[in-house]
Amino acid sequence: MLKIATKPPSLRFLFSHPAHLIACGFGSGLSPIAPGTVGTLFAWLTFALFRPWLTDFELLAWLVVGFVGGVLAAQRTGADLGVIDHGSIVWDEIVPFWLVLLFCPPGLLWQGAAFLLFRLFDIVKPQPARYFDEQVKNGFGVMCDDLIAAGYTILVLAVMHFPFL
Repeated sequence: MLKIATKPPSLRFLFSHPAHLIACGFGSGLSPIAPGTVGTLFAWLTFALFRPWLTDFELLAWLVVGFVGGVLAAQRTGADLGVIDHGSIVWDEIVPFWLVLLFCPPGLLWQGAAFLLFRLFDIVKPQPARYFDEQVKNGFGVMCDDLIAAGYTILVLAVMHFPFL
């Protein structure tokens, strides 16, 4: 199920609490058109900036912290907006797409394929992602359905890259 199409919050709301700034992807979620896609693009661009400075282990540790922090930020922001999975909450796209990019084969073509696959799985929500999206109405559910979309994306990329697995 797609996130409910609602009006993006204001810049004032974004800066009113650190959880809002994080959950709304540092402003990328305020896009009036396709905020989830804009949040995923934000993830792609920022990954290129910090990836050279982190080892795989450091990045995985950062992703765990980002996921746990995202659960808390999404919970707070969704509660404050009155919609637990408000469309402007895009941290749930950002952290899982960083994970996808960590496991993505090198090259812009692979990253582009990863972007398209991730958006597809995020929109279609194959099980168990649909369960988390529809039944787990809290910050964990918000973050988890996109983490599952990331898992599907990584699986398809692995099969495409190593077709004889």
